[in-house]
Amino acid sequence: MFIKYFLFLKKNEIKTSKLARILNHVVNSKIMVKIPYPSYKKTCSSAIKMSNSVEIENEKNDQKSDINEIEQMDYSIKHPLQNCWTLWYYENDRTQTWEKNQKEIVSFQTVEDFWSLYNHVKPASELRQGTDYSLFKQGIKPMWEDGANKRGGRWLISLDKKQRNNELDRYWLDIILCLIGEAFEHSDEVCGAVVNIRQKGDKIGVWTSDASNSAAVVEIGKKLKERLNIPPRTTLGYEIHKDTIDKTGSVSKYSYTV
Repeated sequence: MFIKYFLFLKKNEIKTSKLARILNHVVNSKIMVKIPYPSYKKTCSSAIKMSNSVEIENEKNDQKSDINEIEQMDYSIKHPLQNCWTLWYYENDRTQTWEKNQKEIVSFQTVEDFWSLYNHVKPASELRQGTDYSLFKQGIKPMWEDGANKRGGRWLISLDKKQRNNELDRYWLDIILCLIGEAFEHSDEVCGAVVNIRQKGDKIGVWTSDASNSAAVVEIGKKLKERLNIPPRTTLGYEIHKDTIDKTGSVSKYSYTV
C-alpha cells in the first residue's frame, strides 16, 4: 500500500504546491513542462482499473480496497527525506563564467515535494545539447572544487546517442531515487549526481566524497549497477576528480571498476 500511494503521488502532484509556485517563478521555459492535473479520485480509479475484463473476484475486491484506502488519505501530510536535496541546471553560455552558468533551482526535503518538482521539469532526454541537471545534498555545489567533493570522485555511466530515448531518463530517475531514498549502505559518502547532455553521447556521474574509502566506493558502484540492471559484462568505472583534472589525454583513468 505504501508503494502504491507514492506511485499515485508521482502521477498526481497538486498544482498549487509550494514547489510548483517556486518553479513557475524561478525556472525559465527551457526546463519547464506543462502537465494536466485530473482529480485524485478519477485518476486513481483509472490507474488501478483492470486492463483485462476477466479477473477473479478477489482481485476486484483488492482493487476496491486500495481505492478506499487512497481516498481516505490526508494529502496534506508530507513524508520527510533523510536529507534535503537541491536541483541545479547548467547551460553553456560562453558569455558567462562556468559558475554563473550553474543555476541553483530549488531544494526539497519530502517525497511529495520531490515528485512535484520532477513532474514540473523536462526529462533529461529533452534538454538541449551542452546542458546538465545536477542533484546534490543541500549545501554542496556540483563542482570539483567544493569542499565536500574535492577529495572524491564519480562513478561514470556513459551512454551513446541511441540510448537517450530509451534508457537515459530511466537511469536518471533510478539514480535520483537511490540518492534521496538513501539506498546505499554508505549513503553518507554520496554527494550527488550529474547528467550531462552532449552531442557525442550523454553521461551520468554519481559523486562521492572520499575516493580513498575503497570499501564505500565499491559498495556504491555495485549497488548502482544492480539497481540500474546494468548487464554483468558491462563495466562501470570510477574516476577520481583530481585525476580527471590532471589528465592529459581524452582517455579517463579508472581507479575502481565493477
